[in-house]
Amino acid sequence: MNKIKTIGVFTSGGDAPGMNAAIRAIVRTALYYNINVTGIMRGYEGMISGEFIPMSRKSVANIIQRGGTILKTARSEAFRTKEGRKEAFEQLKQHNIDALVAIGGEGTFTGANLFIKEFNIPIIGLPGTIDNDLLGTDFTIGYDTAINTVIDAVDKIRDTAESHDRLFIVEVMGRDSGLIALRSGIGVGAEAILIPESRTDIDALFKRLEESRSDKSSKIIIVAEGDKIGGFEITEMIKEKFPKYDTRLSILGHIQRGGKPSCMDRVLASRLGVAAVEALLNGRKGAMVGLINNNIHYTPFYNAIKHLSEADPNLLKIVNILSL
Repeated sequence: MNKIKTIGVFTSGGDAPGMNAAIRAIVRTALYYNINVTGIMRGYEGMISGEFIPMSRKSVANIIQRGGTILKTARSEAFRTKEGRKEAFEQLKQHNIDALVAIGGEGTFTGANLFIKEFNIPIIGLPGTIDNDLLGTDFTIGYDTAINTVIDAVDKIRDTAESHDRLFIVEVMGRDSGLIALRSGIGVGAEAILIPESRTDIDALFKRLEESRSDKSSKIIIVAEGDKIGGFEITEMIKEKFPKYDTRLSILGHIQRGGKPSCMDRVLASRLGVAAVEALLNGRKGAMVGLINNNIHYTPFYNAIKHLSEADPNLLKIVNILSL
């Protein structure tokens, strides 16, 4: 028989649209199974300092449509130390928390994996990151909203690009992963997409611009922030090589993290939240719950945090074909 009486839930790392929908699902599923829920504010940092709040059905009412996270989030240097993790565990014991649901990305799951090894507390993770760079799920919570935010912004940029016959370099988030750039770039019909997973061939980019149709009134190049050259340098190189182009740089920045979650992210977060609680009640721990081919899957933390080192060759092929 499962002895879990209270589940703690927290969000950690960068915020992502859909985190609130996940919190709502976790709280209401736990209460459905007569399990108490405690919210932990500001991730691992709040766990160490004892920032705990009891959660009820009412406390998660009217949050499914809200971006960000009602539990706040923070980086924690203290949790990187064994002393910090011990203090966090003592706080959990003091508040009678038997298990945890961690919503976050690579850093969150790395910390959770260590926590389990040292103190054997059951933890299940939910993939909450706009980068979509975790193994074990087709999509992470927040990714769909983020790429739709990019597409909406670039569509607006193209309006002014067409009005002035401009070439726009648009830098999007993706320090280690180009998945936001790749999918949104296809969605906006970009002339080129530059991502960390593929070496940027500046000569090939110049050739593409030289061969681009002269009757095109606008050109868009999407650059992931983690690209080896980067948006600013690319812009300066194009200005020098092609002075005829009116070239501008637009960095979208943190606008990509905000906004109401899309329907896809709300449903994904809800499904994974329910599955996370049920996994804990069934004795699982040390795994991220994800969705693969529309089915729930569990991936050990140490596998989930391995970065995708290569971009999907089929998507790269589509970019080359459709950018003519």
